[in-house]
Amino acid sequence: MIMSEFKFGWVALLGPPNAGKSTLMNHYMGQKIAIVSPKPQTTRNRINGILSTDHSQIVFLDTPGIHRLRGRMNRFLLDSAWQALNNSDAVVVLFDASLYASKPHLMEKDLSPLVKPVSGPGRNLFVAVNKVDKVKDKANLLPVMQKAQEMFPEAEFFPVSALKGDGTDVLLNRLEEVLPEGAPMFPDDQVSTVPLRFMASETVREKLFLSLQQELPYTTAVEIENWQEEPERNLVHIGAVIYTSKKNHKGMIIGRQGQNLKKIGTSARKELEELLDMKVMLELWVKVREGWTEDSGFLRTIGLGE
Repeated sequence: MIMSEFKFGWVALLGPPNAGKSTLMNHYMGQKIAIVSPKPQTTRNRINGILSTDHSQIVFLDTPGIHRLRGRMNRFLLDSAWQALNNSDAVVVLFDASLYASKPHLMEKDLSPLVKPVSGPGRNLFVAVNKVDKVKDKANLLPVMQKAQEMFPEAEFFPVSALKGDGTDVLLNRLEEVLPEGAPMFPDDQVSTVPLRFMASETVREKLFLSLQQELPYTTAVEIENWQEEPERNLVHIGAVIYTSKKNHKGMIIGRQGQNLKKIGTSARKELEELLDMKVMLELWVKVREGWTEDSGFLRTIGLGE
């Protein structure tokens, strides 16, 4: 693709929980920017990934999954997603094609909240039909595609596998084409706008998601309380608090003789050392904060809401 002028723009990634938005952004970035887990609604904050190429600079806005759940935290999550939509030059709606191929009755319920907000004249709208690699009989994709085209008639469609990278280059090239001309806003070696403290808290939270079962991860939050660097030793001391909303969950997080918390800390520390390219001393504490998901002040403290 030949471009006479450099392109710069913002691309919002929207979709139901567990559609693969974070996986797609991480694939384009070539490294982990947003946490990924098999559990839905992993992303709580709008996270930016900055992709710089010879032709363009694209800022991807990874957003919390669109859902119908109630509660103050969930309203904050939805507000974050809609704000990304309003600030974008292009929108990519992702959905799990393998899910709807096997459970077509879920498609209308999951995607209908997106139809009206993303529609409208002049919007560069794309639909990434994700996880097509998981559909063995491709004929099962046809009714999914037909339904999606009925729901998003103005969109361009791209079958992709965000995990394996299939079809993602074609989508990226099309995104570059529709972005407005403009100079880059960020240095070409910057990959995100989120602070390192935030990425550290997200890393710990991801390990929580991977180690805990059922609904427990959704009652937990992580806040970095201490960050002290020793440049001469190439070392950083990080102290993080894991909040949970119920007293009986504290013991589940810590585990017998502290083994689960130790496992979480070891896994997070190794990943943080790769991210920061320095040695990390990570200390974790678990505290009970009842009702934190309905506490607006606390939600803003951990980066949710405006």
